[in-house]
Amino acid sequence: MNILDGRQIASEIQEGIKQEIIQLKSQTGKTPGLTVIIVGENPASQAYVRKKHKIAQKLGINSKIIELKADIPARQLIDQIQILNRDADTQAILVQLPLPEHLNTWEILDHLSPEKDVDRFLPVNLGHILLNRTHIFPCTPAGVLRMLDYNQIDVSGLNAIMVGRSFIVGKPLASMLTNRNATVTLCHSKTRNLPELVQQADLVVAAIGKPGFITADMVKKGAILIDVGQNFLYQENQVLEYCTEMQQQKFKKKGYGITGDIHIKAFSKSSHYTPVPGGVGPMTVALLMENTLQLFKQQVHIE
Repeated sequence: MNILDGRQIASEIQEGIKQEIIQLKSQTGKTPGLTVIIVGENPASQAYVRKKHKIAQKLGINSKIIELKADIPARQLIDQIQILNRDADTQAILVQLPLPEHLNTWEILDHLSPEKDVDRFLPVNLGHILLNRTHIFPCTPAGVLRMLDYNQIDVSGLNAIMVGRSFIVGKPLASMLTNRNATVTLCHSKTRNLPELVQQADLVVAAIGKPGFITADMVKKGAILIDVGQNFLYQENQVLEYCTEMQQQKFKKKGYGITGDIHIKAFSKSSHYTPVPGGVGPMTVALLMENTLQLFKQQVHIE
């Protein structure tokens, strides 16, 4: 089995972005602008946003964070988005999800400018992905494919199963794999005979948000396992069941462990697998930075 090391690949992507931004700044006097809006005080979201902000700054991106109270009315949040839509120094806008329960996600996201939608969540951008008429893709699905490309894994002809149908990962990644000639089954919580379907797959992508959901007996020998899940566990019995020894040691020091949606015992049956943490997560952040750069180049008309 081979580990698909997201940290290494992400580091190389980020270095390339940094060098290109230096060159573009010398040519245009401008730098890419990324603004993240975060609503409320979700600890996981806050930590993720801080991490993205730190990396963006290191790469030379003009990164800003707008922090809004959890009880903000929808109209005020929409007004803030529309201000950024008109801001020439902001080429990429990200609304951190999930939003507080009183806010309708699509009511908010639909006010984003499609040209500045860095996550590529809007219907028009998802339509371009479905038709394979774009070169900018949602960050996590794009990160998954870049990992496969980096490791010279050709998905053409593979029997692939996508477990999870969110508009963030499952649906766009299923389309992107299909556009690369994989035979894709898109599964979800209502899918019948899921274990039998997973057992037939050459490539398994799990993005369902349940620790250890894909167990070793569900995976055929030699399968490629891509784990998009990132679950924080705070109970010792769960950490011992689902987490690696490294994460078990972390639990003793920090009181939590991190695991994915694929049970760690399944990895021994795989030909390739992504660890959690250190697999898909770093790639998501790297592709967010790359998307920001691409949107900047489009909006300042750089070939």
